[in-house]
This record gives sequence, C-alpha cells and structure tokens, in this order.
Amino acid sequence: MLVRCLYASRATQSPMSKLTDSILKTSRDNNPARGITGFLCFSGDIFIQVLEGGRNEVCELFNRIVKDERHTNVRLLAYQEIRQRKFGTWTMGQVDLSKVNMGLLLKYHEKADFDPFTCSGEATLALLDELVATASIVGRSQ
Repeated sequence: MLVRCLYASRATQSPMSKLTDSILKTSRDNNPARGITGFLCFSGDIFIQVLEGGRNEVCELFNRIVKDERHTNVRLLAYQEIRQRKFGTWTMGQVDLSKVNMGLLLKYHEKADFDPFTCSGEATLALLDELVATASIVGRSQ
C-alpha cells in the first residue's frame, strides 16, 4: 500500500545550505533501496518534505526524522493512502522557496512568507503540486 506523508520542521543547525546538502545526500543515498520518493522544500530555517512509498517504509523514515537532531518542531501536516505517486521521479528533489515567486506563496498562504505551520496540509500540498507543474524542483535524477 502506497502512502504520502507531508511534514514541516525547523532546522537546528546553520548554515542552512550545509544542513540541506546533508539531508539531501542521505535521502538520495538511502531512499531508492526503500522505494521512497519525494522532495524537500526549505526557506529560512523551515523545511517541508513530502515522502511517498510503502506504508511501513514511510512511517519508519518519518519516525527517524522526528528523532533526528537536525530537526525540531516536526509537525505532521498530511498523511494519506494514495493510489499512485505524484512525486515518483525524485529520489529527493529540492526547492529553495526563497527563490519562488511571492505571488505563488500568496496563492496558498495568508502572507508571502512561507510558514507551513499556519496553513492547512491541503494548501501546502496544492503549493507543492504547482511547484511540480512549474518545474521549480531540481534534483530529478536518481
């Protein structure tokens, strides 16, 4: 059974670029063997990540993320059983939301500041869908 998990967290370390590179490397090294796909968005000290794959694998990975010292305030935004993957071509794509058009953020958030802690998981997933549609995600290849 396939599931999709969307969560938000705050970084515990800086510089953010070094931390993001570390998370992406770990994801890209480990996710293919687990059948997990998805992508990571970041802005300031905030992360959102969507994970897709088998229920057991996604749940185990999410539990590791909650305990990972690189993250704090980990919040589950959405979790659902799915028929098919939306983000199946990424072992772990990435989006730097500080480089995204502010009008896109305003479409789904109250302010042009990215803050997934103050909006619905549904709105955040809609934003991610639009990022896919506008080819804002890098790191497609496995």
